[in-house]
Amino acid sequence: MKLQGKTAIITGGGRDIGRACAMRMAQEGANVAINYFSSSAGADEVVAAIQNAGGQAFALQGDLNKQEDVDALVQKTVDQFGGVDVLVNNSGGLIARKTIAEMSLDHWRSVMDLNLTSTFMMIKACLPHMTSGAIVNMASQAGRDGGGPGAVAYAASKGAVMTMTRGLAKELGPNIRANALCAGMIDTDFHNVFTKDEARRNLEKTAPARRQGTPEDIANLVLFLACDDSSFITGVNVDINGGMLFS
Repeated sequence: MKLQGKTAIITGGGRDIGRACAMRMAQEGANVAINYFSSSAGADEVVAAIQNAGGQAFALQGDLNKQEDVDALVQKTVDQFGGVDVLVNNSGGLIARKTIAEMSLDHWRSVMDLNLTSTFMMIKACLPHMTSGAIVNMASQAGRDGGGPGAVAYAASKGAVMTMTRGLAKELGPNIRANALCAGMIDTDFHNVFTKDEARRNLEKTAPARRQGTPEDIANLVLFLACDDSSFITGVNVDINGGMLFS
């Protein structure tokens, strides 16, 4: 198993991509700590599935823009599993589509905090407990191409995650590697809420892969970046978009 005896924290682990990452890492032997904000039932289901398969996991509710919630997640992980080897910063979101003209300063700050500041806070809290291992951040194709209509704040926050990832690789190497994923259209609740069905069907017709991605596609790449199979890869923002954007 690729992560036998290791411990992974996955934020936003109660549904979609986070759920798939938690399940995939547990399959490879990792102890799994799941953060969730509102997906309590989903997080409990993931924990139960992992435990029923013989693995170890727990879920803890928390707002990762609150220092006390960040600290509680990391401390419980250390207390229960002895340390942190892998951090997957998956929580985040768009909140709402707003043009710059429509956008309030509060909205801008909320999107930045949700996607960027929470990532910073989780990394800072985990580092004292990581002597080696990997950080995997969720950036986005939007960080490369500016995103769709009304996604300037989201795209800017994900572009910042990409740049942070490069800086982390320099600062934390050689013992800790940092990489990020730039995902395109993935079949998740994010796009159920924020993307018109017409745009999704058009992608399925025009993408070289002829389909949307799945959470499992993302989880497989996260696993690769988290384990020693990618030991010479750090500071990379990996495109995973079915061929819709080449960088």
